[in-house]
Amino acid sequence: MVGAGAGLSASAGLSYSGSRFTENFADFIEKYGLRDMYSAGFYPYRTLEEYWAYWSRHIYLNRYDQPAREPYQRLRKLLEGREYFIITTNVDHSFQLAGFEKRRLFYTQGDYGLWQCVKPCHQKTYDNEDMVRRMVREQKEMRIPQELVPHCPVCGRPMAMNLRCDASFVQDEGWYHAKQRYETFLDRHRVGRVLYLELGVGANTPVIIKYPFWQFARRNPDAVYVCINNGEADAPHEIRFRSLCINRDIGEVLASLAQPG
Repeated sequence: MVGAGAGLSASAGLSYSGSRFTENFADFIEKYGLRDMYSAGFYPYRTLEEYWAYWSRHIYLNRYDQPAREPYQRLRKLLEGREYFIITTNVDHSFQLAGFEKRRLFYTQGDYGLWQCVKPCHQKTYDNEDMVRRMVREQKEMRIPQELVPHCPVCGRPMAMNLRCDASFVQDEGWYHAKQRYETFLDRHRVGRVLYLELGVGANTPVIIKYPFWQFARRNPDAVYVCINNGEADAPHEIRFRSLCINRDIGEVLASLAQPG
């Protein structure tokens, strides 16, 4: 059972700050004083044309204009031939880019590739790739053309990102199917030899991956808990003798595991 957080994508080079931010959003930084891609997503842009100029560039950079990243590819090779499932709070699609099967994935917090009604008036999401590419291509002076502003096809309200940031997050049919596959996997492996492998999960949302993994490992005496997280690897006292905590870069650890011998 693999649980992956932002630290895995950060190890893969998907940083939301530093040169990756300044090189791709210099105009937004100069105008709005933005500090990083995360906080920039919450900035109160005055118009929807500005809002989607920023977000289309953000989505394109982090979802569509990226290769399969090495840490994800190495993880896939390590898991080949094993029975596994992955739950992740990441929203950048990196697992599928690296060749992981969708049926083995549960994206709990949404997907950069999906939009939803801002209200929402119904529980459905919409693929955004074609429109995002147009927004990026046609935006000028940090604004998209007004006719490209997306609106809900049901109620006409503006569309929003399908990201869990408040109670309006849409859990569509695909989300519930993935949740069911995750729960079925857990039920099938509540006893016996199980590895709970936690990669880059921080303290922002510990109730989704970290705390459940601790609880599952505690209840199963044959389970092992492994946490790889640069500077944040830890385990509770109750499972310390069946835990391995590695305070190193995830990509480096996965690369060393891939070495023969």
